[in-house]
Amino acid sequence: MMRTRPLKVALLGCGVVGSEVARIMTTHADDLTARIGAPVELAGVAVRRPSKVREGIDPALITTDATALLKRGDIDVAIEVIGGIEPARGLITTAFEQGISVVSANKALLAQDGAALHAAAEAAGLDLYYEAAVAGAIPLIRPLRESLAGDKINRVMGIVNGTTNFILDKMDSTGAGYQEALDEATALGYAEADPTADVEGYDAAAKAAILAGIAFHTRVRLDDVHREGMTEVSAADFASAKRMGCTIKLLAICERAADGGSVTARVHPAMIPLSHPLASVREAYNAVFVEAEAAGRLMFYGPGAGGSPTASAVLGDLVAVCRNKLDRATGPGESAYTQLPVSPMGEVVTRYHISLDVADKPGVLAQVATVFAEHGVSIDTVRQQGKDGEASLVVVTHRAPDAALSGTVEALRKLDTVAGVASIMRVEGE
Repeated sequence: MMRTRPLKVALLGCGVVGSEVARIMTTHADDLTARIGAPVELAGVAVRRPSKVREGIDPALITTDATALLKRGDIDVAIEVIGGIEPARGLITTAFEQGISVVSANKALLAQDGAALHAAAEAAGLDLYYEAAVAGAIPLIRPLRESLAGDKINRVMGIVNGTTNFILDKMDSTGAGYQEALDEATALGYAEADPTADVEGYDAAAKAAILAGIAFHTRVRLDDVHREGMTEVSAADFASAKRMGCTIKLLAICERAADGGSVTARVHPAMIPLSHPLASVREAYNAVFVEAEAAGRLMFYGPGAGGSPTASAVLGDLVAVCRNKLDRATGPGESAYTQLPVSPMGEVVTRYHISLDVADKPGVLAQVATVFAEHGVSIDTVRQQGKDGEASLVVVTHRAPDAALSGTVEALRKLDTVAGVASIMRVEGE
């Protein structure tokens, strides 16, 4: 039986995503009512700049007092699309205190304080949903914590930032340098005026923390994620990658150790074979590759950012939370029963592609090989090209602990015959 009293929604934030959420709630009101089993009503919109014209939104709904909106007594669900840590954290806490379930797209807050927010939601018997926080429109969190709840996930590896993928794709396809590709991304609106969060990997690291926590049923915070940016990736790196039959992507990689006793989470640029499904992800698209024991390898692909795609994920969560409200139930909360430790990056086993500028004279290769041997790192391939007394030496290693590889690089820097380490990049996906 259809309930006639509407479920009332407070929208916290009305930027690119928030305005699309409001628009879809209005234009799809009848469909949402049919899917939920009750009308859903936008009861208020909290913003910082009330004078800004927001097409399609009743000005009477606009307020600058988000706390008062949450405390007015009739709100059922709050949608938080403000972003950042504060005031979002305080407002979500207030919502739980008022008996209001929350839908959020706030990756930074969830990566930092997800455990505390989950605990607050559970204590209040409320929902905390955040599908939009990781991969925009791509259904990923719900499949991980519901569809694959009976399976054991061993690895999650993906492209979770559209800006960086656009830049690297342009460098790969056109031969452009990093700055040239970034300028194009900025002109097209893919990159912010300050792209630091994207190109230095902070955005992807927050998403990796969330994914690792869900996939491995353990608590992983942003501080646990090893992070490296992509600003040093060069056209020469792409040329080397192509010679290996690879391309370069900024990857978020979450893994369970072979013995199952720990997990790792990391973000960094890496070479991956052109045969790997992630290699074909172009432009500003996202894709996440999941490896599970029973299900095998799964690929989730689609637009990972933007107003409409992200709003789609928010509205999906809204429908689920509203249904739970009607059923006087809650959906899946935090699952952290394994309490696995997060291993440091040095314990990760991976491969390296190292490009060295060396003196072009006899014995140099032997010196370099000795350094690798002393650190217990086996060499897979070597390519050397010399000219006018200088040479470029490219070494690709077999798999070894990252700490051993890092130690090898530091020792190479100290050789008199090594003028410089031009490039260091991990090789993944093989």
